[in-house]
Amino acid sequence: MKAYRVVGKFPNGKIIQSFTQDVVANDEDEARHRIESSFGSRHRVTRRAMKIASIEQIDPSTSTEPKVISAFRERAAPPVVETAASSEEE
Repeated sequence: MKAYRVVGKFPNGKIIQSFTQDVVANDEDEARHRIESSFGSRHRVTRRAMKIASIEQIDPSTSTEPKVISAFRERAAPPVVETAASSEEE
């Protein structure tokens, strides 16, 4: 998986709303699909009405988007927790 930054515009009532959103996807087509799907469900915007200006791959550490941060967080081994039963055996 890679991180992508998508920049574009969509009609929101009487104004044209600009957006910049970071997403996690396998390629640019999937990133486009995720954005169109998200804005379509949130704002009832058709895919034809959205104008995507650019889709570029980014370094995940530069993103502030919670989904991107979570997807690229390093998974450390869980700490070993001693239980009361193991300390009584000693």
